[in-house]
Amino acid sequence: MGAIQNDWLSAIGGEFRKPYYKKLYDFVKEEYSTRVIYPPADDIFNALHLTPLKAVKVVILGQDPYHNEHQAHGLSFSVLPDQEIPPSLQNIYQELHDDLGCYIPDNGYLEKWARQGVLMLNTVLTVRAHQANSHQNHGWEQFTDAILSAVNGQDRPIVYMLWGRPAQSKIPMLTNPKHLILKAPHPSPLSAYRGFLGCRHFSQANAFLESRGETPIDWQIENRR
Repeated sequence: MGAIQNDWLSAIGGEFRKPYYKKLYDFVKEEYSTRVIYPPADDIFNALHLTPLKAVKVVILGQDPYHNEHQAHGLSFSVLPDQEIPPSLQNIYQELHDDLGCYIPDNGYLEKWARQGVLMLNTVLTVRAHQANSHQNHGWEQFTDAILSAVNGQDRPIVYMLWGRPAQSKIPMLTNPKHLILKAPHPSPLSAYRGFLGCRHFSQANAFLESRGETPIDWQIENRR
């Protein structure tokens, strides 16, 4: 597990000394040594590496990483550039097209968002190959709750995009009146038609940020081929 070196370390470093994290660390270390686990160990904390706490403007909360080869790289909903665009991300792109007129790109690599202050966090940060939710209830949830608590404490405008019930279960933690909570069904093909498509979260987020003097997010992911 790659070390955290930016301002997240002072915000959540105390978690590393708690008993639950020792158990989590031992569990994850054993899993990586005996099974195929995603993302690669050095990518587990990429969401934090690419989006320092002081830079967070938007939080997009996912569940656990993609569990097929070469997909997950530490950012929720994002896949490496040479991979097929997953169905949920296809629906996110469709909503961006309908909401902001973005063209639909040829890849699902969302690092551009992370570098602009979009914290792309999964509630569980590792997964066994081909076994969705296989690392639930081993401590990651407590760790990522600490991340959300640190964001909640930031005294500036921040937008949460909470898609689906698991993400929305975090709402009781998000108490800062300066922050905006946007809710919609999950963009999965199973639920996107129930209100994710047409939610206009991206334009709402940018309008909120701009109205409070913040630079909006450039949501357009460019073609890579």
